[in-house]
Amino acid sequence: MFALVDCNSFFCSVEKVFHPGLEGKPVVVLSSNDGCIIALTQEAKAVGLHRGDPLFKVEGIVNHYGVKVFSTNMVLYAAMSKRVTNILRKTIHHVENYSIDESFCDLRGYDTHFDLMRGVKDRIKLWTDIPVSIGIAPSKTLAKMGSKFAKKYSGYNGVCMIDTDEKRRKALELFDLADVWGIGRRTLETLNYYGISTPLEFAEKSETWVKSHFHKPGQQTWLELNGIPCVDTTEVKRNQNICTSRSFGEMVSDLPSLKASVATFASSCANKLRGQGSVCKSVTVFIGSNRFREDLQQYGNAASTSFVTATSDTMEIVSAALRCLESIYYPGIMYKRSGVMVGD
Repeated sequence: MFALVDCNSFFCSVEKVFHPGLEGKPVVVLSSNDGCIIALTQEAKAVGLHRGDPLFKVEGIVNHYGVKVFSTNMVLYAAMSKRVTNILRKTIHHVENYSIDESFCDLRGYDTHFDLMRGVKDRIKLWTDIPVSIGIAPSKTLAKMGSKFAKKYSGYNGVCMIDTDEKRRKALELFDLADVWGIGRRTLETLNYYGISTPLEFAEKSETWVKSHFHKPGQQTWLELNGIPCVDTTEVKRNQNICTSRSFGEMVSDLPSLKASVATFASSCANKLRGQGSVCKSVTVFIGSNRFREDLQQYGNAASTSFVTATSDTMEIVSAALRCLESIYYPGIMYKRSGVMVGD
């Protein structure tokens, strides 16, 4: 079994921790240039705001409802992400940071999965004041789905476990096909073309049919929906370097999304450094477009920086990685991958 721990409205939740009195009030966080909303609370959604809204277009709503607005503070968010990860690792041996606000936990070898993760949820809330939603399931895709149910329906009290075939089928029947982890725009178009409108309909297709219509990523998603784990999200360690990188489920073009991924990877590298009792003197960041999409403009680049004194400090490494990213980011590109490597 795997668990996916997802911090609710993470950027906003962090700001609320450091600015008491905002509980129950609409809160939004803006992109690095304060242009668009990139994170918002349920209360902000309730007054008509949406992720991606340009601030100048919704100033009337913001002023009328007294919405609290914050600029992005990625270093602060990475530091809080580290605290949440440390709490997870005090309880669970194998924890993988998937994004700045999401971590997978390998629950193999543990009993009473539900009680274990309920305790983790309560501990994170008590020690950091960050609310989390947790999904538990036999595959990472199903666990991610479970976390969405836990976030959407208060009856789960923050933890949704999909541990029987009946629960799996029910979840697949109710979940939006477009929101399934691993199903991008082109895969969705193909599925809809063949009359598939729910994850359950996709999961019930034969293996022969899936192999004849999809490449490896689509086949892996099909297996995961059937409770067979096959998606590898582990970090890669290489000799004197530690590298954390990942392809995005859907391509991104905006700098804030890339910053979120790079901050997560840099924080993960710092955690690995401390875990093996080492330090680094260099940080390299690389980004790239989807080389399989010949219809899109191609771009890839990398940048490195060095420290005067070797370090394993999360804030130092994240700050350096973000500076590297800003130096190589090129607008208008649909990025498929990013990564961070610490060396020396």
